[in-house]
Amino acid sequence: MKMNLLHRLHVFLQRSALTRLLFSFRREFLFALGFTALINILMLTPTVYMLQIFDRVLASYSEFTLVAVTLMLFFFLGVMSFSEWVRARLLIRLGVKLDMRLNPLVFAAAFAQQRRGQASATLFSDLTRIRQFLTGNGLFACLDAPWTPIYILALFLLHPWLGILSIIFCLVLCGVACLSSLVMQDPLEEAAQAGQQEAHYLDSKLRHTATVAAMGMLGDMRVAWLRRHAEALTQGRRGLEAQARMQALTRFVRFSQQSLSLGAGALLVIYGEISPGAMIAANALMGRATHPVDALMNAWRDIRAVRRAFLNLETALEIPLPQTVAIPTRQGAELHLSHAWAHSSRRPTPILQDISLDISAGMALGVMGPSGSGKSTLARVLLGIWPETEGAILFDGVPICELERQSLGENLGYLPQDVELFAGTIAENVARFGGKGDNASRHDSEKIIAACRMAGVHDMILRFAQGYDTRIGDGGRFLSGGQRQRIGLARALYGNPRLVVLDEPNANLDDAGEQALLQAVRTLKQRGTSLVLISHRPQIMAAMEHVLVLREGRMVHFGAPPQAALPG
Repeated sequence: MKMNLLHRLHVFLQRSALTRLLFSFRREFLFALGFTALINILMLTPTVYMLQIFDRVLASYSEFTLVAVTLMLFFFLGVMSFSEWVRARLLIRLGVKLDMRLNPLVFAAAFAQQRRGQASATLFSDLTRIRQFLTGNGLFACLDAPWTPIYILALFLLHPWLGILSIIFCLVLCGVACLSSLVMQDPLEEAAQAGQQEAHYLDSKLRHTATVAAMGMLGDMRVAWLRRHAEALTQGRRGLEAQARMQALTRFVRFSQQSLSLGAGALLVIYGEISPGAMIAANALMGRATHPVDALMNAWRDIRAVRRAFLNLETALEIPLPQTVAIPTRQGAELHLSHAWAHSSRRPTPILQDISLDISAGMALGVMGPSGSGKSTLARVLLGIWPETEGAILFDGVPICELERQSLGENLGYLPQDVELFAGTIAENVARFGGKGDNASRHDSEKIIAACRMAGVHDMILRFAQGYDTRIGDGGRFLSGGQRQRIGLARALYGNPRLVVLDEPNANLDDAGEQALLQAVRTLKQRGTSLVLISHRPQIMAAMEHVLVLREGRMVHFGAPPQAALPG
């Protein structure tokens, strides 16, 4: 039997990385339990003090006894306060250490989930919720709850009826808490959901104020927002009314418990069962016996929330990591697609259907096709970032999903159709936020300037007042569309990647930008870099050795550029 329990404990502790990590902090948790035991024992100090005052000091009229028990009271209260401070400090540091150990894993898991099309932003809030729970009232309530039977036992020692009464009050508080959970859960969750939907709707419209103002859409937008706002107010009112009802019931039970416990003690004094000092002590003990139960019930929503957060993180962190495979250090990259399909949960039909092609090292491949034919999806499939794929996708003969993304990313350059820049400086964006300091340009300035020269944006950047240290704002909002695209091109060329994928790189370029792009394509071909370029413009397609034409997700041409794609 003992071996079976040990085996079950071993299986539980080994079931997830998160559980194993928490178990590694068992020493801190044991210290917290030890301090909790000391605190709860010393919580009896005021009760014992009152008992001594009524039964000894008032009976003997001894000033010496009063001074002695008062000094002992202050000593034990000081020890209790010190223990509470140490426990809080210990748990705060434990929360920080847990966060520091988990946040790299959560960061990687969040991006992995986002790539698979799953919601990932909640993982960071889940981590924050777990850290805050370790230092909040929820954990303290869980640590104090096992001491309720100790206080009830102390009441039984004073008189059995006092112990029975404390059990009844604990059961009543549990019943009220369960009723509160049933009555308040749905209204409060619906109110929170309605508020989130309203905030999301308003935030999405405020990000496009110029479009709304230019086309006179403000009035209609306000009417649509008012409908959502009214729904949020209605749901919020229902939730608050349910909460107010249950709070009134809870206050009634608490005040009744305090009065009835005092009344029961007075009745026992009248019958001569206990002393007046024991009556006062019993009233205080009754409050201590029911307080952990009350605190636990008040923290029940937080406990449920942290349990959901734990399960979410546990599931996210159990995703198997790809195998680390060494990537050859030659110039170009070889890609092989065999019967590749790309799906989306939002579409009933596949985006790409049965694509088979070989891209040899140093090949310059152009991809053409009408809008919606799957060109951008093909770019993501080639980079291994499309979540729902079938078939073989090999990078230098190795399935691309088995390659470690950090080392693979250093060999790839990608310019998406919608250029995604990040808050920071131009240098940081071009250097992909790499380096060993806050400012990547201090460490990789030569590579940054080389990539910008190749993209034809070096002179443009120097015309900014702060040059490469110019901050571009969130999403590059301080730059024009053409400037964002050219800086995005420099980022794709940074570090001489072996494979460069450019999705509509000339969509926002002027003539100077177009010429700089053509020169960058020629330089990539001279270096033997594998290149995949998606565009509708025939001039850039004339520089490609091979052209792939897609239509409705199918490959209709692969080979030399068709005559219709060539200029003139």
